[in-house]
Amino acid sequence: MRRLVLAATLVVSSATAADFGTPGGPEPDNIDAIVETLRADPYDLELFISFGTSKGGSAGHLALGVRDRIPDDDLVYSANFYADRSKEHATGFYTDNLMAMIPKKEYLFRTMSSLGEAASFGLDFGEIYKRSVIGVRVFGVPASEKQAVVDYFHRINDDYRRRARNTEYHDGEVRYDYLRLNCAKTIGSAFRFGAGYKELEIARPRILPGRRPAVAAANANIPTEMALKLMREWNARGYGLDVVLYRKYPNSVYVDPHEEEKVAFRDLPDRFPSVLSRDFRRDQGQYEDPDNLFAMYLLYNLGRYRVRVDEQTLRLELTEPKAPLPYAEAERLAAEAATFDSDQYGSNSKFIPKGTRIGDDPATSGRRP
Repeated sequence: MRRLVLAATLVVSSATAADFGTPGGPEPDNIDAIVETLRADPYDLELFISFGTSKGGSAGHLALGVRDRIPDDDLVYSANFYADRSKEHATGFYTDNLMAMIPKKEYLFRTMSSLGEAASFGLDFGEIYKRSVIGVRVFGVPASEKQAVVDYFHRINDDYRRRARNTEYHDGEVRYDYLRLNCAKTIGSAFRFGAGYKELEIARPRILPGRRPAVAAANANIPTEMALKLMREWNARGYGLDVVLYRKYPNSVYVDPHEEEKVAFRDLPDRFPSVLSRDFRRDQGQYEDPDNLFAMYLLYNLGRYRVRVDEQTLRLELTEPKAPLPYAEAERLAAEAATFDSDQYGSNSKFIPKGTRIGDDPATSGRRP
């Protein structure tokens, strides 16, 4: 696929490769130009599905960008992993809000945060230096619906600050919980209870005394599964959908001091965020479950752009757009290919997959973009 590179010449930088893509370090100098080009399309929302960074059980993260909440940018609402009231996160972490509010340019590309020094690099800002991110853009959303979702995020923050308990969207105290009040549940709740998506299914897992957390995990809200539910809801309402893949910059040497395992971002896995399936403990790139294949194929079929950091120029590069399929056709083709390919993987036979996974290069797979 030809690339439309929004860069005129090679950038000469005094920064070393080790400095680029680290907190406070250099960042692509054409962020504004790339975002302006993407904003030429009149989308209203962008659902961000972040890849996982662990070897097994990588569910990733889910956040929602709302257009024009701030000048010339979108505002991303992202459940705050550290807003859990734990002693470990009481100091040195950003805990002001349960739903952090972050400019899109910052969330994806910047190396400094408007949330202050306590913000987490690779989570609250600079996501692409740690992992790839899929942006599902939604077109035709009424202004009243967007406002209702935003108002509900503020409601969640108000509940968090006043330590509310037993709300319509959560049992117990309102605070972040990886299984019971996580990123997928907060995003889903804003649409179900705020925007009136009454058919949107949201799990309410409970960990009962004496029961292992794994029991609740089987019923937890999973980012990719919630994203697929929302995409079906949006299609049913007649909204348009397309997808942007923001690729991980592969060379960041930053090591998160808060992580137990001291691994540089460049060495972390960059895994498509798995649904709960027999793939959940597989190695990166080994997904064979039909549910995961369906999600990857569907997102590829809806794909329009890819954005990445050119490793030589250290500037953002935007691929020439491809035409996304209409949702109904994209879903049908993804389902057919996922069923066929999963059966073939199960038989251990050599075959050419019918589907193309998001992130794969069609040129190497022999498929058209």
